[in-house]
Amino acid sequence: MEGMVAAAEVAADLAGAVIRPLFRSALLVEAKGDASPVTEADRAAERAIRDHLARTLPDHGVIGEEYGPDRPDAEWVWVLDPIDGTRAFITGRPLFGTLIGLFHRGRPVLGLIDQPATGERWIGVEGRPTAFRGPLGGMVGCRPCPDVAQAELSCTSPDMFPPGQDEGFQALRTAARRTTWGGDCYAYGLMALGLVDIVVEAAMKPWDWGALVPVLEGAGGRVTDHAGRPLTLESPGDVLAVGDPALLPACIALLSA
Repeated sequence: MEGMVAAAEVAADLAGAVIRPLFRSALLVEAKGDASPVTEADRAAERAIRDHLARTLPDHGVIGEEYGPDRPDAEWVWVLDPIDGTRAFITGRPLFGTLIGLFHRGRPVLGLIDQPATGERWIGVEGRPTAFRGPLGGMVGCRPCPDVAQAELSCTSPDMFPPGQDEGFQALRTAARRTTWGGDCYAYGLMALGLVDIVVEAAMKPWDWGALVPVLEGAGGRVTDHAGRPLTLESPGDVLAVGDPALLPACIALLSA
């Protein structure tokens, strides 16, 4: 596993070298089929990661947001989101990140969250404590918070839960102490530092959550779907993350409202 961690770190370094010069610069923005923004930074960063993995671990598969799957049925599969939070990136907010996850036989076993602008990096490996480094400080460890009423809830956007399909989310939001919008993958990193208690999202793709599972679970948290089931490549895209596993039953009950 050490060689794979090293490969992930080099891949993140290469992606960051592409992304940083383009951050807060004039970018050519297009619209994807799903109308989300995409920039030359997304594509160039994913190419840099893929090229490195192809040289270093040629037997591994890759699933990436920008360039799709390559041998997705391999025993080891990398799942990549070169810029998670593109809207934050193109508006100059350092709430985006590069996500590099590794699945073994369909299960996430390694995850890396990298924030190229702030120099922060989280590394999670199944069965190990999560590691964090960065100039802004912080200590790894999800904080105890067994009561939803005392919990800080985060969600990237209320648009994830359209009217008529948001009853469960609104019930959880009402029960929580406070809700913060935005953050994308950065919110999960903050949960691993004990600053956020619950993240609830929907319409997530494997590259949106694959790297997050080992990071959060190595910090003491849990990541499931809205019904409490483990996430897999076949999961429908609803994600529930809690810093304190004691929150999980109450969150599931509220989301099922």
